[in-house]
Amino acid sequence: MITVIIAEDHQALIDGMKSFLKNEKDIEIIGYANDGFSLIESARRLKPKVIITDIRMPKCDGIVATKTIKAELPNTKVIAFSMFDHDDAISQMKEAGASGYIMKNSSLQTVLDAIRAVSQGYSYFVNEAENEYEISKNELFFSSREKEILQLIAAGKSSQEIAETLFIEKSTVDSHRKNMSKKIKTIGKTDLTKFALERKYDYL
Repeated sequence: MITVIIAEDHQALIDGMKSFLKNEKDIEIIGYANDGFSLIESARRLKPKVIITDIRMPKCDGIVATKTIKAELPNTKVIAFSMFDHDDAISQMKEAGASGYIMKNSSLQTVLDAIRAVSQGYSYFVNEAENEYEISKNELFFSSREKEILQLIAAGKSSQEIAETLFIEKSTVDSHRKNMSKKIKTIGKTDLTKFALERKYDYL
């Protein structure tokens, strides 16, 4: 189970993520914080696997909170959640020990992907200006659903055929294809079908 604490001074954003994530069987939100001091206290008490934190918060910002938490709980992964996509902010969060950086206007699916990625030891940084992902480890991170779709792409299935096979909407398949296409840009301008064919045995 991936246990998560969300730190954000706007309760509406917390409620939105809570509503979206509540049906994910592998994720449990175990705490919330509206300021940096509360986040540090909650992390010490609950020891989550993943923390999603705003950078600009009352009392103690996300950068200081991340440094403190990582010093005490090095196995806890931190994802920065911000309106700002400035290089300085990203660099400061990386230096503080964050494993991810996503924008507040990112899709909730991106939030979900980031949680799962960092929990598995990947880093997950989204550059809003270039609309690209920087995802690093030995391999690119793909969700279990994306791996299923990649296998079916490698088998020559169309989006409609994939949707029928997996009992999901075609629009959902198209959305996953779009997200995967963004991810593979980190290793060059590779067509998704070609990528799926080259890597199909990795996902069996």
